[in-house]
Amino acid sequence: MYNRILVPTDGSKVAQTAVDNAIDLAEKYGAEVHALYVADTDAIAFGLGTEQVDRIDQGDFASMTELREDAENATGYVVEQAEKNGLTAVEHHAGGKPHEKIAGYAENNGIDLIVIGSHGRSGVRRALLGSVTERVLRSTHVPVLVVDYEGDH
Repeated sequence: MYNRILVPTDGSKVAQTAVDNAIDLAEKYGAEVHALYVADTDAIAFGLGTEQVDRIDQGDFASMTELREDAENATGYVVEQAEKNGLTAVEHHAGGKPHEKIAGYAENNGIDLIVIGSHGRSGVRRALLGSVTERVLRSTHVPVLVVDYEGDH
């Protein structure tokens, strides 16, 4: 049923909850796990030059040590968990609008399921903040499993 499972991650506890669920499903189905880190260029563009934003859009974080480390730590955690369970994992780093990159990656890589975390926000707070998870749901035809994080909001 699922051959390739995508888990977008930023390394947060919310994302780690999604990773745990993705790994569990991947074990059950013998699926390959894809870990995707997306640097939101809209959120980090302030104070950066156009050239730096363009490099981030291309997934080139080499010149930005902190961003590169965040990306490597986030996707590295997924790979570590996958390998502990005898699964194959693929890491990818990208820059841009997270929901677009997630949907595009899923479409371009034959992803069968996206497993993504959510803070469980609702009402005005979600409307004001926007929700990557909600936008992913509207941006793809790939099934999406939304994992609600039960910890501190």
